[in-house]
Amino acid sequence: MPAFFDAADPIDYLTRGWAQEPWMQTGLALLVLLIFAWLTNWIAKRIVLRIVLRVLERFPFQIGAHHIGAIVARLSNIVPALVIQTGIVAVPHVPASIIALVQSLCAGFIILTIAIALCGGLELANDIYQRRPDAANRPIKGYVQIGKMIIYGAAAILIIAALMNRSPLLLLSGLGAMAAVLMLVFKDTILSLVASVQIGSNDMIRLGDWIEMPQLNADGDVIDIALHTVKVQNFDKTITTIPTHRLINESFRNWRGMSESGGRRIMRSLMIDQNSVHFLDDGSLVDLSRFSLLRDYLRAKQEEVERWNAGHAGEQVLDSRRLTNIGTFRAYVHAYLKARPDIADDKTLLVRQLAPSEHGLPLEIYA
Repeated sequence: MPAFFDAADPIDYLTRGWAQEPWMQTGLALLVLLIFAWLTNWIAKRIVLRIVLRVLERFPFQIGAHHIGAIVARLSNIVPALVIQTGIVAVPHVPASIIALVQSLCAGFIILTIAIALCGGLELANDIYQRRPDAANRPIKGYVQIGKMIIYGAAAILIIAALMNRSPLLLLSGLGAMAAVLMLVFKDTILSLVASVQIGSNDMIRLGDWIEMPQLNADGDVIDIALHTVKVQNFDKTITTIPTHRLINESFRNWRGMSESGGRRIMRSLMIDQNSVHFLDDGSLVDLSRFSLLRDYLRAKQEEVERWNAGHAGEQVLDSRRLTNIGTFRAYVHAYLKARPDIADDKTLLVRQLAPSEHGLPLEIYA
């Protein structure tokens, strides 16, 4: 029987076969490396994640467990990448170029994973901040998105540097020549960034504000403030998306002041026919005195007019004072508004006559 059929020492046969087949050595080494990488990933996700969640349960404040779990699960993917990056060197018969490529890919994957985890941390910070009672007044979603852009931009530079095996500073030095192109590509982002900072610093809009922008058919409540867009839910439940920079470049009306003041100003004019204006005689005064809103006014006015006329008894009748229906009607409207419970009595209340026009004599109400 030939020697290769001799099974007296199978271990020695397998050992000699291993030594004689390089592809088998490479394949088995890669298999062991992948199994070990998977095992470390499983341990990191199952054991470390449980430990972290149990530790968080001991804190008195509430933290978004969903975000924490996602961040830890994402970071656990770094472990197998590190194992592969380190262990690929020990795999026999692998060319140096392949080793360098695998290590560069692992480094890029690690950088991307860390960037995604950091962005998840920003989302967690935003989630915790939104639970504050004053979060609607000062939303930070725009700043969170700015932070994400910075993180992903830095990660992109580091990943390209890792894949090219070059220094990140060398890539940054080459960005100066691309500044014009970058400004053109990211023009809207730059405008939105500046607008978001101005909106936040000047407290121009908040979540829940009622804003009106007729040129964009926006008339409703602000439901979302992001870096690039502001969403407004109109009163018919439709959603209008407004570019953030247009809130700086164009005018809009914010009704927050009305809401905070506790009332809405009214300014209306009642048009009176000028031909109907006349003096009140004694019979009209008696009839109008039956109205409770006019009783005190008429009594005080009649006493004032009588004192005036008594002091000028020797003068002509044309110089005497008399009450008019338009003046009495103005007093009635003023008393009527003051008596209404839905009219704020601590705000300015005016009922006055304006200059007459072709439409009549305006009686303006300001309440």
